[in-house]
Amino acid sequence: MASSDSVRGFTYLGIADCATARSPLYSKTGDECAGAGSVREPGRTKLSIPNLITLARILLVPVVIWAITSGEMRIAFLLFFAAGASDAVDGFLAKRFGMATELGAYLDPLADKAMIVSIYVALGIADAIPRWLVILVVSRDIMIVGAVMLSWLVDRPVALKPLLVSKLNTVAQIVLALMVLGALAFGFDAEVAIMTATVVVAVLTLLSIAFYVAEWVRHMNAADSGH
Repeated sequence: MASSDSVRGFTYLGIADCATARSPLYSKTGDECAGAGSVREPGRTKLSIPNLITLARILLVPVVIWAITSGEMRIAFLLFFAAGASDAVDGFLAKRFGMATELGAYLDPLADKAMIVSIYVALGIADAIPRWLVILVVSRDIMIVGAVMLSWLVDRPVALKPLLVSKLNTVAQIVLALMVLGALAFGFDAEVAIMTATVVVAVLTLLSIAFYVAEWVRHMNAADSGH
């Protein structure tokens, strides 16, 4: 299992591996860490095949941005789809063949969040999705990261479990991006579905912010009362 100083913190995507206390921003908690934690040894940071796949996904980010901003929507759609498939592949390899590493705990959520945020920003620049939605999605991530960093700076590391609403929000974000890219790439009419998905993403993002802020405030107040 992971070392005893492991921290239970935020999970942006449900596919991230367990991380040690040195990776406060992204980690799984509880039963989610079972199995994945058992194949990681402390200090294992050498590149494995899953790590290389994850690195390739990170390198795809600027290419996807170029494709969207250049109007090459089919390329963008295929690359985003390939990124999702590679995510599943590296997760399978890490768990099935014991290739999970501490480095992967850092790289995997970084690759996932970089891809999603970059696509939303690029789609906003291209006026393919409302810019207010882009601002909302990006602001949520900045707020969460900022809250975690602040709690660590004041020596009161937050210990929030991954919320169901956050996982649903991530799924909705991916679905919306795929629908928008697919509609632009292949010219089919998905206006109603895209509008519906936009509302769903906005609502889930706001709910996620509210729940995380409430949990963070509760944690900080509890820490104050314990001092």
